[in-house]
Amino acid sequence: LSLLKTYSRLFVFAAGLLLGIQVPNFVDQYQRRIDAHYLEVSANISGFQSTADLLFGGDMEALIAYYQRSNDLVFESDAQSIRSIVDRYNRISGERQALSGSALAATIHVILYADEEFIDETFAQYGYTVPLNLTAVEWGLAIALLLTIAIDLGLFGCVKCAGLISRKKTRNQLNS
Repeated sequence: LSLLKTYSRLFVFAAGLLLGIQVPNFVDQYQRRIDAHYLEVSANISGFQSTADLLFGGDMEALIAYYQRSNDLVFESDAQSIRSIVDRYNRISGERQALSGSALAATIHVILYADEEFIDETFAQYGYTVPLNLTAVEWGLAIALLLTIAIDLGLFGCVKCAGLISRKKTRNQLNS
């Protein structure tokens, strides 16, 4: 039983290590995906931004409003397309800003607040690797230790609770 417990703990530690090593790699792949989409949307918005710069002092909202007020059905229809491009540009710019902080802040953002579209894309295209750089090893060891400690504490708590319950039952039986 002791040998099984030891191997189980080693297995949990190894699984935590491998999981932890993936964290910085996943964040990197998410960040690369955001950067690629940013380049794409920047190219899409550039012509409209040039027009806004030339005619509306750089105000994209004024350009969109002009398109919406136009008596030309093509312009009115294009207003919604421009709105979509501007909204996407702003959304991706926000993601880039959130990821520009420290590695820990970027990781927390990806874990808790990542954009659903891009996190789904990243999961779908994710390539599992075992990078052996310092950041990956640090994350791996940290998650492995935390996971092992959490499981040990959980099992310890369960054993203690079970022991207290059985002692209480024994006392109740003796008092009866």
